[in-house]
Amino acid sequence: MRLGIIGLPQSGKTTIFNALTRGDTPTTVSGGRFEVHTAVVDVPDPRVDRLSAMFEPGKTTYAKVTYADIAGLEGSASKSGISGALLNQLTQMEGFVHVVRCFQNVSIPHPAGSVDARRDIANMDAELMLNDLLSVERKLERLADERRRGAGRDKAQLEREIALFERFREALSSGEPLRDLELSPEQEKWLAGFGFLSRKPVLLLLNLSDGQEPPQVSYPHQRSVVAPLQGKLEMELAQLPPEDAEMFMAEYGIQELGLQRVISLSYDLLGLQSFFTVGKDEVRAWTVGRGATAVEAAGAIHSDLQKGFIRAEVAGYADLISLGGLAEARARGKLRLEGKEYIVQDGDIVHIRFS
Repeated sequence: MRLGIIGLPQSGKTTIFNALTRGDTPTTVSGGRFEVHTAVVDVPDPRVDRLSAMFEPGKTTYAKVTYADIAGLEGSASKSGISGALLNQLTQMEGFVHVVRCFQNVSIPHPAGSVDARRDIANMDAELMLNDLLSVERKLERLADERRRGAGRDKAQLEREIALFERFREALSSGEPLRDLELSPEQEKWLAGFGFLSRKPVLLLLNLSDGQEPPQVSYPHQRSVVAPLQGKLEMELAQLPPEDAEMFMAEYGIQELGLQRVISLSYDLLGLQSFFTVGKDEVRAWTVGRGATAVEAAGAIHSDLQKGFIRAEVAGYADLISLGGLAEARARGKLRLEGKEYIVQDGDIVHIRFS
């Protein structure tokens, strides 16, 4: 999972990046310059810890999430769109963590002169949607040229694509992000290589000062969620030794670190889940989309397993823990054989049989 942390200058993006990655990247202001800081972090999962204690493997591997702190967006949509290097970074992301400034700090003035979360959200959305609109219009020009030439692809397919991109143009022109549009599986395939920014899921993080009540922010868009976070406090907690962090969390009434909450929200937003492989060599968590089949899970482990897939041995996490091991699960009929079309469930323990 790759998530891009975006936001306007002075929104506290790098503070949030440090809070989510336990990092110490300097939180100096980039002034709109294009910069990227990247970190890969383990996905906290107590189920992995429990399985590791059960199997005592030589290696324990958690699922990973990559965060990219991407500076350069200013919320001032340019007629020429987003620059190439910045756009390349943004299109690679599976989703965005949009940091929205809600805190007041006289030593860090807001570029717009005042703190207004709704205005800043609208400005960032406008920049992303304008870039998509420019891409859509360029695509429509190419499709129109292809129609005039009258050669090449099936005409019915061409007309379907033109209709889809005209629908996109209408939505974007009216201020509707593309992630609000319902698409067919076929249409999803057509768009695989486009990387439209307003189609990507968005987690809006309201960056608060210590003890600040979050403002009421309505964001009625699909594949979007709004969550408050006390950025500076969370950064300080993330950088403390675990025992000290627990003491301060108790003092501030914080039930879980922001990094854990953001990962959980991100998994839900992107429709992801974890399954596990276990053994004496390694206990490992893998990430797949909800609804993934057994053969797709095999491909997440290695392409050779997907190509040579025969069957999957599957046990539920709760069954394995309650019974005490794979042998016990097999004896009680809880370790079962599944075919290619089996839908993997969150927490499944999976062993792939392959040729």
